[in-house]
Amino acid sequence: MQVSTIPLQHLVTIMLRLTALFLALFSVTAFAQTDIPSNSRLKAIANTKTIKIAYRTDARPFSFVDEKNEPVGFTIDLCKLVVNSIERQSGVANLKIEWVPVTIQTRFTTVAAGKADMECGASTATLGRMKEVDFSSFVFVESTGMVVTRASNIRSFADMAGKKIAVAGGTTNEQAIIAQMKQQKIEAMLVSVKDGGEAIAMLESGGVDGFASDKLLLVGARMKDPQALVMLPDDLSVEPYAIVLPRGDWAFRLAVNTGLAQIYRDGRVAGVFKAWFDRIGLQMSPVLRIMYGLGALSE
Repeated sequence: MQVSTIPLQHLVTIMLRLTALFLALFSVTAFAQTDIPSNSRLKAIANTKTIKIAYRTDARPFSFVDEKNEPVGFTIDLCKLVVNSIERQSGVANLKIEWVPVTIQTRFTTVAAGKADMECGASTATLGRMKEVDFSSFVFVESTGMVVTRASNIRSFADMAGKKIAVAGGTTNEQAIIAQMKQQKIEAMLVSVKDGGEAIAMLESGGVDGFASDKLLLVGARMKDPQALVMLPDDLSVEPYAIVLPRGDWAFRLAVNTGLAQIYRDGRVAGVFKAWFDRIGLQMSPVLRIMYGLGALSE
């Protein structure tokens, strides 16, 4: 499947939303505190010399497992670089990474409950989710898309009227589809699925007419016959990805954002991007360049 880029007419809307979320992420009261709170995850990480990272097995190319059953992906690589930065910031060398597998349903509760220190996958930062967890600076920006069978002759989202749409329940994709249905006055049936594997199986068997998810997750989904499916051109939402962090732990969030800022400033993010997206012909968009520039905060 071809990867479509976000149309230029959407850039202003995207940047307004990104700016609003950046303000939400960083609108904490400025105060001169240098001591790390005793309940910060940084204390436990330094004491145990271990950092627990939650990862998805099904969010290719951001977070999945390779043939050795080891976590790999774009966000995984960024998080490994962040861990290296935390080692330098804390003066604790050779931090051990303890990998914690999560699902689309458990990724936030795992971090909130302390079972993982951070989640590195394909998680969209939203104000609603900030009631349970915090987020780092943005690491990627995506949009909700939809795949259908080529034989269906469905050409756009407007053609989904009267059709069945598979989407993972409780996700921003589900919210985006509901919003688009109202906006375009389309009546369609939403079929809740647990993950992309279930949705693709239903689409290929004819159980649903379309599957909505983040576009690059759709590209990375495992399909029996990729040529039999096609992605619609519609960009149905804006999905700013971030690393999921414990809510209220300003010291740990600062350490993670410091690491990301260093990666953005020195250009290493371009190398990670190239390693994962060159293979599918995806170039860094103007929106991403601006986003990484905003995240390259000075010391």
